[in-house]
Amino acid sequence: MLQSASGICGPLKGRCWSCKMRRVWLLSLPFLFLGVFPSVFSKDLTSRPAVVNVGGLFTFDSPIGRVAKIAIEEAVKDVNFNSSILPGTTLAVTMQDTNCSGFLAMIQVLQLMKTDVVAILGPQSSVVAHITGLVASELKVPLLSFAATDPTLSSLEYPYFVRATQSDLNQMSAVAELVDHYSWKEVTAIYLDDDYGRNAVSALNDKLAERRCKISYKVGIPPGPVKRGEIMDVLVKVALMESRVIVLHVTPESGFMVFSVAHYLAMMGNGYVWIATDWLSSALDSASPFPSETMESLQGVLVLRQHTADSDKKRAFASRWNRLTGGSPGLNSYGLYAYDSVWLVAHALEAFFEQGGVISFSNDSRINSTEGGGLHLEEMSIFNNGPLLLKNILQTSFVGLTGPFQFNSDRCLIYPAYDIINVVGTGLRRIGYWSNYSGLSTLPPEVLYGRPPNRSTESQELYGVIWPGETLSKPRGWVFPNNGKQLRVGVPDRVSFRQFVSKVRGTENMFKGFCIDVFVAAINLLPYAVPYQLIPFGNGSENPSYTELVDLIATGFFDAAVGDIAIVTNRTRIVDFTQPYAASGLVVVAPLRKMNTGAWAFLRPFTPLMWIVTGAFFLVIGIVIWILEHRTNDDFRGPPQKQLTTILWFSFSTLFFAHRENTASTLGRIVLIIWLFVVLIINSSYTASLTSILTVQQLSSPVKGIESLIKGDEPIGYQVGSFAEHYLTEELGISKSRLIALGSPDKYARALKDGPGNGGVAALVDELPYVELFLSTQCSFRIVGPEFTKSGWGFAFPRDSPLAVDLSTAILALSENGDLQRIHDKWLLQTGCSSDSAEIESDRLHLRSFWGLFLICGIACFIALFIYFLQILHLLYHTAPAVAVSDGASSSRSRPLQRFLSLMDEKEDPSKRSKKRKVERALSESDIDINPERDNRRRQMGIQDEQQ
Repeated sequence: MLQSASGICGPLKGRCWSCKMRRVWLLSLPFLFLGVFPSVFSKDLTSRPAVVNVGGLFTFDSPIGRVAKIAIEEAVKDVNFNSSILPGTTLAVTMQDTNCSGFLAMIQVLQLMKTDVVAILGPQSSVVAHITGLVASELKVPLLSFAATDPTLSSLEYPYFVRATQSDLNQMSAVAELVDHYSWKEVTAIYLDDDYGRNAVSALNDKLAERRCKISYKVGIPPGPVKRGEIMDVLVKVALMESRVIVLHVTPESGFMVFSVAHYLAMMGNGYVWIATDWLSSALDSASPFPSETMESLQGVLVLRQHTADSDKKRAFASRWNRLTGGSPGLNSYGLYAYDSVWLVAHALEAFFEQGGVISFSNDSRINSTEGGGLHLEEMSIFNNGPLLLKNILQTSFVGLTGPFQFNSDRCLIYPAYDIINVVGTGLRRIGYWSNYSGLSTLPPEVLYGRPPNRSTESQELYGVIWPGETLSKPRGWVFPNNGKQLRVGVPDRVSFRQFVSKVRGTENMFKGFCIDVFVAAINLLPYAVPYQLIPFGNGSENPSYTELVDLIATGFFDAAVGDIAIVTNRTRIVDFTQPYAASGLVVVAPLRKMNTGAWAFLRPFTPLMWIVTGAFFLVIGIVIWILEHRTNDDFRGPPQKQLTTILWFSFSTLFFAHRENTASTLGRIVLIIWLFVVLIINSSYTASLTSILTVQQLSSPVKGIESLIKGDEPIGYQVGSFAEHYLTEELGISKSRLIALGSPDKYARALKDGPGNGGVAALVDELPYVELFLSTQCSFRIVGPEFTKSGWGFAFPRDSPLAVDLSTAILALSENGDLQRIHDKWLLQTGCSSDSAEIESDRLHLRSFWGLFLICGIACFIALFIYFLQILHLLYHTAPAVAVSDGASSSRSRPLQRFLSLMDEKEDPSKRSKKRKVERALSESDIDINPERDNRRRQMGIQDEQQ
């Protein structure tokens, strides 16, 4: 029994043990799998849900919304169909219609948050983005907007807002560069009066200011439905402004009504410039073709469109779009960005899951603590891994339909660019591109990205534009405002020099003079009427301060200033001047006195330096001639005292061509001929100058120019109100205590005649036109020294005034046709002493007038001496052996200098020179003799003759 029992129990026990072991392995298998493949299990079983929910917020019934809805749906299909991204996971997008209402958007975003969405595509409106951005940031759900362009939607205020399109900051940079490219200075801005419009116009104002342009007038249109009468009121005000460059940044609904009313008011004609932002291009692209009456009101308009790179992928999707929609609605750039936004979420989720991200939500304690009532706010929860998904969104990089899709460090898309389009006929004509990389260009930005950035003026170019009114000529961009307001022109009420500008006696606002006639003539040349009113400036008892007059233009009290206003540096910093219509500059006027000839008048023709150099050259020539003639000419030999006397006598006698000594050497004759020519010129000049001094009345002044005034301490006069006071004290450093203000030409003359010793002035500093007029009747004064400043007179206007540019063109026309000179002769034709008003120059002869002659003579002397010394050295070389034989080798090595000097002092034997010439002649004849014996006989005879 026991054995039987034990035999039975044994197998049963074995089977039970085996079952237990199998259970242990089965229970431990999951843990083993987790230990060996933890990441695979985490990814596949935990991190990747079957469905990922994404929300969508935009206005379905809008040019952008209609396109975006289809684009998002197609993108979701493509993502879910692509097995390489989000495998095993379906991307689901729940779209809500905000109807461009911030209130509805707030409710709908709260509803979306109850469905555990991990991201929201949209919103479309910038206003809605400000509201939903706060909710998204609170619940840590990334908000990817493909259409909100408000530049103030910053990541600092809305950390979970991601702009998946271009910012209006870039668009306004493009508008500003467009305005600057065509040299317009002022624009009128019509904008939608909400966050979208106000913030964009603020960005435009900043970008224009960087280029010294500005918004001269801006007006907002209320958001929502707007009546035609309201638009007409706005455009009537715009038409009264001087700017004709209008930037329109609104919605399509109000924008088309603006163009319709503008066409009705003839504001779409010649002279106007209309620049529409990308709202118009998106509307035209999505709803083309437009009715003919609508296109007629858009002719000549410049439009911006977000640039998307041309690619096979984009063309394939456009073809697919046309098959899908039949071309209505058409595909616009916002639809492309909406499509790429879906792929951005998909790529970010793929990276999110690869990093072990888990989609989980938790309740917000702050929401649970509030009493939501029927709102059920407690159903909303925080996306726990929202920061990780946001990080992956910002780090995602791929090539989409719009081109490279990537964010920079500022959370903006890289490579912002816009197409610049001209509305012509029934279509759109692209005239160029704008990119943040290279500015305006006719080449696509993709081409320029491969080159170094170039923002030079020469590289900024666009194709020709057909402007409103069907003209190819660039509009001027402004007109004089037709608002009944007259131009307030300040005119100095002068007391002296009334020929330039003066108020007509017995009137309040009537002026006459040279400056007034020039201004009136220039105004009459303008192609438009300029109503103006001349307003006197000054008390009428003394000349006003022109600096104060210019300051009143900068402060806006005057719209312009007309008169004899000098264009100087400190004034150009605050106002703009026209082209100068009269040359001006500061000069020095001083009294003259008659110079007496005196006993030493014969020394005055030459300056002291001229006398010294001339006398030195006389001595040098004497010495050079003595050196060249000493060995061969008996006139230049003898005792040292006689030789010194000969040098002095010969050199100075050449002044009168009375030298008795003959020159025997060729070098000496060459030097003497050149020197006699120099003496002839000097003698003639001296005679002419001395004759003038002794026979013509000579005038002189102790003041020689501005330099002598700066060095001295005498009082200096200047005209009341002139900029001369500021220039003398601030620029030249002359003490203000030395300056005396003078108010009229009579006071000028009296102060100059009295002189410093009798309470007058040593000289007067004033502008050249006043001085010329003063000297035309005052013959005892002259301009001394050169004109030490260069400037001109111009009409002053506020900074960046287009009227200053047009008047400059008119002044140039007056100068070219001769009217400016005729006006000058009418008022300022000089009489009396005008022919004597030339600047005083010294009548003395200076070395600078003769240095060329002295240089030629000096070079001739140097060359002659050089050749002479070479001859001496050659002779020394050939006579050295003979000397060595006669005197011994030691003496020839010890005294070479003595031999050299001895040769120079030695008298050359004329007979020896003649014999030498005979021997040389005989030798030359023997070279052609063919009889050797006769040749030897002649050579021996020559040697015998030479020994004799």
